Amino acid sequence: MMIIIILLSGGIMLALALFIAYTLGWANNALKVEVDPRVEAIGVALPGANCGGCGFVGCSDYADAVVHKGASVTLCTVGGSSCAAAIAAIMGVDVEESWPYRPAVHCGAKSSQRLGMMEYRGEKSCSAANITGGVQGCVYGCLGMGDCLRACKFGAIEIVEGLATINYAKCTGCGACAKACPRNIITMVPFKSDRMLVVACSNKDFGKDVRAVCKVGCLGCGACAKINTLFTMQDNLSRIDYDKYGDDTPQAIEAALQKCPMKRLIYTGKPSSRDIDAVASEKAQDIVTDSFATTVDKTTWKG
Repeated sequence: MMIIIILLSGGIMLALALFIAYTLGWANNALKVEVDPRVEAIGVALPGANCGGCGFVGCSDYADAVVHKGASVTLCTVGGSSCAAAIAAIMGVDVEESWPYRPAVHCGAKSSQRLGMMEYRGEKSCSAANITGGVQGCVYGCLGMGDCLRACKFGAIEIVEGLATINYAKCTGCGACAKACPRNIITMVPFKSDRMLVVACSNKDFGKDVRAVCKVGCLGCGACAKINTLFTMQDNLSRIDYDKYGDDTPQAIEAALQKCPMKRLIYTGKPSSRDIDAVASEKAQDIVTDSFATTVDKTTWKG
């Protein structure tokens, strides 16, 4: 009798297992979502950084958007032009003319050049300091507490003397630093060449007020705009029209650069051969290494 019960139980379990297996197999086929092979191909072509620079959650989301939502094939800042060409080939479209976007810091004042500084004892973040009045005289300038540095996944930002500085050799143009800056002094600029001109100031106050808080801020004099139509004045601050920016820009605006009294029109990006030659004779600082020594190592034990 016991053997019959065991066999009957085993038979029921086997039948249930077969039924569940059949049901799962049927559901897998009936509910299967067809994936466009182009989505998978674009996913392979993308670098897989998932940085969000394209405006989508990650590479797979961007690949789906290209196929099903008509997203541009040139949005991957990490992959660059070669990646755009590969995606365009998969989609059977031509690559429209575009330029890589890279961040530019619109502040050129280091700690020693800022006036009205106070000791800040709050949370060491730009977001926290930005809502605290009187941290520094200029309410537009870089706070230098590294929110952008922490947001960058590629180690492309350093804080040098209280000022965010971008290493363009490492920068992929993901835009995370621009999103992290609470004062919006980092913007994404179309890099039509290795070095681009930017206005290294964000102060919108009148010249007299700028001088009271910063030694190097833009005075809003408009001298650059009077010389070249590439520049316009908006809110007492010089602006650059990058749609007019071309290969001949460096030569065409030389007079404007010389005319700027505060020298706030600067080139940013990869250094030119002239820049490298200018510092060729300078001796690099010695590399500081950890000694791994602690106060315990210098303690004299008695007993």
